Amino acid sequence: MDTLERPDPAVTQERIVGTGSLEQVEIFQLAEAERSQLIQQGQQEQKTSISPLRAALRRFLRDKRAVFCLGVLLLLIVGSFVFPLIYQHLGPQLHDSLTGKLVGPEKYHQAQQVEIVYNDHPGELFPLGPNSLRYPLGTDYDGRDLLARIMAGLNISIELAILVEVFDVLIGVTLGTLAGWYGGWLGLVIDRFTDVVFAFPGLLLVILIGASLGPLADGLFPTNPVFGRLLLLTLALGILAWPLMMRFVRGRTLELKEQQFIEAARTAGGSDRAIILRHIVPNLMNIVVVASTLDILNTIIGEAGISLLGAGLQPPAASLGILIADGIGRIYTSWTELFWPCMVLVVVVICFSFVGDGVRDAFDPRTKD
Repeated sequence: MDTLERPDPAVTQERIVGTGSLEQVEIFQLAEAERSQLIQQGQQEQKTSISPLRAALRRFLRDKRAVFCLGVLLLLIVGSFVFPLIYQHLGPQLHDSLTGKLVGPEKYHQAQQVEIVYNDHPGELFPLGPNSLRYPLGTDYDGRDLLARIMAGLNISIELAILVEVFDVLIGVTLGTLAGWYGGWLGLVIDRFTDVVFAFPGLLLVILIGASLGPLADGLFPTNPVFGRLLLLTLALGILAWPLMMRFVRGRTLELKEQQFIEAARTAGGSDRAIILRHIVPNLMNIVVVASTLDILNTIIGEAGISLLGAGLQPPAASLGILIADGIGRIYTSWTELFWPCMVLVVVVICFSFVGDGVRDAFDPRTKD
């Protein structure tokens, strides 16, 4: 059987000229020009089409404020983990306050090292000199290096935020997906349980957990009591964080459940488990990323406030909240002990706020490239 061939525009034009008027020829030429333009536009769009993730990344990189704040955060976070390894090799030797022997920076630049002789020592970074790297930001009331303690406190705050977000995402995404997909009695039970957690006073819950279970958590890891308190705070703050994540995920799941590609997957015989894992969960990542970025900010602020009230980590552990609490009592004698931890906390909070706004705008489907 002969295949259908596309008519040649030149031959078609000759037929029109022979049988029609000049107006018909002009109409035909305009139609051919429009058709060629549409074909070229389609080919160009096909070449330049990108995935939603790359489009979101492109929109985020156009937000100079968010990119700058992300760079500051990476500098602070990576520096707090890497710089202590370098910092412990910078500085002159000094006499130990207990033994009187000369000790190097590998000892007195540790966050827990006490040097009573140098308590409330002012910062020596400026003017630059041979002792500028001894105590650049000064010491606290026990003679501990303030810069080393700020880096250790930032480490703990970031580690706590990451642990809380892992707990938040696992519980929130799991319960939200189940409630949105299955609905019925299961969705009703999850929704009512979420309402109960929402209604409970968050600060009171954290103080109650810290006061009642804190000594028990310290005893779980006798060699490292800070780790026990860290897990306890993770549990307390995670309990407060997951209900909001669950609500976001549940609403998005209800929306995705009615989409045509989900109906196609059902028609093709896909099981509920396969549809949830292959189609629902991957399409939840945009809202999960945005919510997690903003939750990290709330976690850092929450940890600082809880430690400031004495229900969080306990000395001699170093966290931004503990440093601020210790500095409040020394504000009239050594104001830098309060100033530097507060400055670090303010910078981290502002940067996370701008990064969270940038991520939210980047994943907004209403934003066009």
